[in-house]
Amino acid sequence: MNSTDTQDKHRIRYNKLQKKLRREVGRAIADFNMISDGDKVMVCLSGGKDSYTMLEILRNLQHSAPVDFELVAVNLDQKQPGFPEHVLPEYLEREGVAYHILEKDTYSIVKEKVPEGKTTCGLCSRLRRGSLYGFAEEIGANKIALGHHRDDIIETLFLNMFFGGKMKAMPPKLRSDDNRNVVIRPLAYCREKDIIRFSAYKRFPIIPCNLCGSQENLQRQNIKEMLNRWDREFPGRVENIFSAVQNIAPSQLADTRLFDFESLEEGVNRGGVDAHRLDVLNLFG
Repeated sequence: MNSTDTQDKHRIRYNKLQKKLRREVGRAIADFNMISDGDKVMVCLSGGKDSYTMLEILRNLQHSAPVDFELVAVNLDQKQPGFPEHVLPEYLEREGVAYHILEKDTYSIVKEKVPEGKTTCGLCSRLRRGSLYGFAEEIGANKIALGHHRDDIIETLFLNMFFGGKMKAMPPKLRSDDNRNVVIRPLAYCREKDIIRFSAYKRFPIIPCNLCGSQENLQRQNIKEMLNRWDREFPGRVENIFSAVQNIAPSQLADTRLFDFESLEEGVNRGGVDAHRLDVLNLFG
């Protein structure tokens, strides 16, 4: 096979993958009404494969979407030692993307508060979210886009079940606790393995996380390995798990806040429907 044939096959595979990701992101945006006409979307860019892919697909959709919306990329420089500060600005300027670099030394806070050997991800993510949410208001962004994908949602579901005693995951769209921001996850329907392939095709300048990425035996990594094993050994199982997240039957569970079991004695379900409408929003929030 000559080099031209190889390039053609490479291009065909890339185009199919890009169309698939576009279709999945577009479907998530439509299903959850993530982006409306006139929105200013702050795309949180970490320098990892997920956020690069999210920005690329959103930019691609921007040209064909039936609504007009603005994108602005924002990176939080957490002052991690050795962080290559030049990489993201150079990439974004080369791509012609409007951006801001927000500098907050959350690294020192995390290292001070978290004992050596303990997982830093929880505190790090809370500090990061707080900084980004506040900055969204400063720049007039009414939507905040995070790069969590389908696998992240499923992993979070199992983490909460195994270690938190809750059936709770990551919603594709939510309002922040302070009611000031709407957070969206456009990659909610996208598989991580497709994002990995797309990132390799695009040759994004990936920046590794030196704060938490080097920690061994993280609970999330164990869950990821379990799901990857299931995906290999039982094709379709992971897809069914995600489908279950979208197909909740409160009367078949055991949460009295979601279903009026008490009223079943009287042959009625007083307030059950309204309770479901109100509380099911919190099930995965």
